[in-house]
Amino acid sequence: MLVKFTCAVVTRALFILVSLIGVWRVTWVKRDPSYWFLTILYLPLVIEMILTLRRRKGKDYKWFSPAILFFLISVIPTIWILELHHEQNKSTNTKCTKLDSSDDIRAFLDEWRNSTNGSGNAQDPLRLMSSVCANDWILALQQIVLILLIVGKWLLPISGGVTRDEMSQLLLIFVGTAADILEFISETLSDVREENLTFVYIILAVWTLSMLQFPLHFSVVNTKLEDLSESQESHLLSRHRIDIWNIIGTLFLQDGPFFIIRFTVMMYFGNFHQMLVFFTIKNFLVVMLNIYRLWVIWIDNRS
Repeated sequence: MLVKFTCAVVTRALFILVSLIGVWRVTWVKRDPSYWFLTILYLPLVIEMILTLRRRKGKDYKWFSPAILFFLISVIPTIWILELHHEQNKSTNTKCTKLDSSDDIRAFLDEWRNSTNGSGNAQDPLRLMSSVCANDWILALQQIVLILLIVGKWLLPISGGVTRDEMSQLLLIFVGTAADILEFISETLSDVREENLTFVYIILAVWTLSMLQFPLHFSVVNTKLEDLSESQESHLLSRHRIDIWNIIGTLFLQDGPFFIIRFTVMMYFGNFHQMLVFFTIKNFLVVMLNIYRLWVIWIDNRS
């Protein structure tokens, strides 16, 4: 009981900490303390933690995770603000500290050690962190959020009706989903030319939609056999619920929108390169295979 209670509290504390780092970064780049009001978005997560600890002893729900949903609500607005600010100020950005090579990382760590041991002419640690290039900051925040979603789901106490085997499958699905989402948001935004803010909004909206897969657990959690036996006549949805949910998630939350965006980038911006073409074809194939899978399920159900 103590272990479950501790895991539930620590997971939500990590959610709040990462969200707080995002809000701090927003206030720094915007130079406006009023953005601290974004911390109001933590309130649903705190209320959910209190209610879950009191009523469910820290256990998550079977089909849905309110903690992950409220974490996304608290952190996604900060990523939107940072991305839009970066897109609007690309041409005016001053010299910054890049972290895209091992030499850059070593130099940054050396400066960090100097700033924390009190040596002369050392920069303040917060100022040093703020000197990191905007795109590196945003990418790091997105990576931490996705990793924390996976680790957080792993740490959250398992709800009743969910087996360890189902949870392990769900975590593996989360890993693949997170990798696809990170590649989409990082690479596709870099392919947008001419500072087209309208298209940036569309990409961020599609990214936000894809993140909604994480609070939902329909992809591997099975209904009980006795529940299925009570309604044998129907029912396509009862017998193929997992397959149908996976197909819906692919068509409308991930590969379908990703294909449309990438294909539009190629056609509208005339941007063709090896990785963009590869992932566009990959998304198209996944969409077509899932439509074929849906047709197979329907034919088998009729027969």
